[in-house]
Amino acid sequence: MKISVIGTGYVGLVTGTCLAESGNDVICMDIDKKKIELLNNGNVPIYEPGLEELIKRNVAHGRLSFTTNMSRAVRESSVIFIAVGTPPGENGSADLKYVLGAAEDIARHLNGYKIIVNKSTVPVGTADKVKAVIAGKTKHKFEVVSNPEFLKEGSAIEDFMKPDRIVIGANSARSMQIMHDVYAPFVRKGDRTLVMDVRSAEMTKYASNAMLATKISFINEMANICMSLGADIDSVRRGMGYDKRIGFEFLFPGVGYGGSCFPKDVKALVQTAKEHGFDAKVLKSVEAVNEQQKRVLSDLILSHFAPKKSTRNTRPAKPLSGRTVAVWGLSFKPRTDDMREAPSAVIIHNLLRAGAEIRAHDPVAMHEARKIFKKRITLMEDGYEALRGADALAVVTEWNEFRTPDFQRMKKIMKNPVIFDGRNIYNQEELKKMGFTYYGIGRR
Repeated sequence: MKISVIGTGYVGLVTGTCLAESGNDVICMDIDKKKIELLNNGNVPIYEPGLEELIKRNVAHGRLSFTTNMSRAVRESSVIFIAVGTPPGENGSADLKYVLGAAEDIARHLNGYKIIVNKSTVPVGTADKVKAVIAGKTKHKFEVVSNPEFLKEGSAIEDFMKPDRIVIGANSARSMQIMHDVYAPFVRKGDRTLVMDVRSAEMTKYASNAMLATKISFINEMANICMSLGADIDSVRRGMGYDKRIGFEFLFPGVGYGGSCFPKDVKALVQTAKEHGFDAKVLKSVEAVNEQQKRVLSDLILSHFAPKKSTRNTRPAKPLSGRTVAVWGLSFKPRTDDMREAPSAVIIHNLLRAGAEIRAHDPVAMHEARKIFKKRITLMEDGYEALRGADALAVVTEWNEFRTPDFQRMKKIMKNPVIFDGRNIYNQEELKKMGFTYYGIGRR
């Protein structure tokens, strides 16, 4: 099948590459000349395990190509995926200028029947807007389909190749069949394709992400209550998770969610509801709890090193002046270099304001951290070197290499053996026996 993907961001690049891997001829188009030049030179602008190898293989076999030529992408394809960004506007709503701009450009070059697929995460009703834009500029027949993505950064290739479900919102038997054909190679062990109306498909993406965000904020709120009551959230979590109605997925307390999806999608759904006269109280609380949670770890550090004075109930302006805090983990989650809405940014900014010196390490997100912090923090290529002479370690992202470090070595090179475990990945009892002071999230 001849397929094009408009937009070579995270979703577009993974989608195009995986579709090429299943034997399709795929054109990935982007208006960013530098990005396309980078891809044509064999370089990948994002970090995603396995993606670079797939791109090189499919380019070598002639199934995958990159271009800035919209005319070629449209005219040489029968199915056109729109996978451009939908950044949040000032009020939190999804900005559709890139989606509608892509639709307008597609319309100019239509040369026959095409299926236009909304792959970007968009509010309910966007397909109608895309259809109106295209219909206003062409007489050629086309259909607009909603096909939301469910890719997790760090496991996107696996998610695309072995999806737990494929959601297709379509209004005709013809478009449904073509989309079934596109995804047939990925559901050979059992068809998990869900076909529904377009608006329901659009809503499914938002509802799914909102539900997962809700679970994260809920368990974080339970963790904060546990800290106040002297209970242990790890015991509580296990007691909840074995209930099949609840399960363990996304039931891990920490420093809050981040990334390009959950924060943006929760805000967008709240705003969409508001525009239609509904007050999404639960989702507003989910968002508020998450913002608060990003400050919990830095507050613990401040409380340890600069406790409030009982007489004045205030701290000095720079309570962490002269202190060095090592930070392990900068990306919003493991196996990605994405630092969009990352809790690490909030934590580090809070510590810097309090006067701390920050030495940070992350396996893959160092280049992104340089863009954000410039020279305000010291980025270390080795995690242990970040610890040398440090007053404390803050674990922010649960990379596998941080899970079983050499604690004896850590204790020798740290100035103060204090660990603030923002992901509860360590055994607090064992660390205390070794002489560490340990703080977790919701741990007793």
